[in-house]
Amino acid sequence: MTFVDTQAVRRPKPPPAHIQTSEVSIMKGLPILPLALVSALVATAAAGQRPAALAGASAAATAAPAATQPLDASGGYLVQPGDVLTVTVWKETDLTGDVLVRPDFGLSFPLVGDLDARGKTVDQLRQEITARLTRYIPNPVVTVAAKAVAGNHIYVVGRVQKPGEYPMARDVDVMQALSLAGGATPFAALNDIIILRRLSAGQIVLRFQYNAVARGQDLNQNVVLQPGDTVVVP
Repeated sequence: MTFVDTQAVRRPKPPPAHIQTSEVSIMKGLPILPLALVSALVATAAAGQRPAALAGASAAATAAPAATQPLDASGGYLVQPGDVLTVTVWKETDLTGDVLVRPDFGLSFPLVGDLDARGKTVDQLRQEITARLTRYIPNPVVTVAAKAVAGNHIYVVGRVQKPGEYPMARDVDVMQALSLAGGATPFAALNDIIILRRLSAGQIVLRFQYNAVARGQDLNQNVVLQPGDTVVVP
């Protein structure tokens, strides 16, 4: 049997008192930054990059192009049924208000009577209203503005992915209209597409062969659609 002398196993002796005092003194000498100061330094560093990010976002928003509307040859907006026009006559509060363009392109205004807006721009309507008001008001100052443009729609029906009514915020041709509708379904007759267009003299039919236009041929078929046109994909 072997006996272990417990007196021989000793714990390490602690360092002398003067060494412990030196270590404490060194720790006390190190600077301790308050939490508030650390947060302030982090916020300051981040603030140097923040203005650039904000400037980039502002520039992107400014650069977003505004949607255009169907125009006539002179660049004026053509009024459509369903549009709401705001007519203002200077110093004549009773002759200021909103006017709805009816489905027959007609509109009514006090002292002016009925007007036909078919094929007319906002400025042409302003001139016509001004001319009629001169019978009752000397030198009237008239302003006409489009408050709500709700009449510019086309329709895509038949064998397309998303048939329905689509607003025209710009010029849209047949190929673009098919794209808005999600393209044709697998069994669509792409060479038998027709466009129904209603004119004052009646309705006409325009034919469209998709395969030819897709190959860059007979591009005259890819007409710019007019408000109210219906693209039929059989």
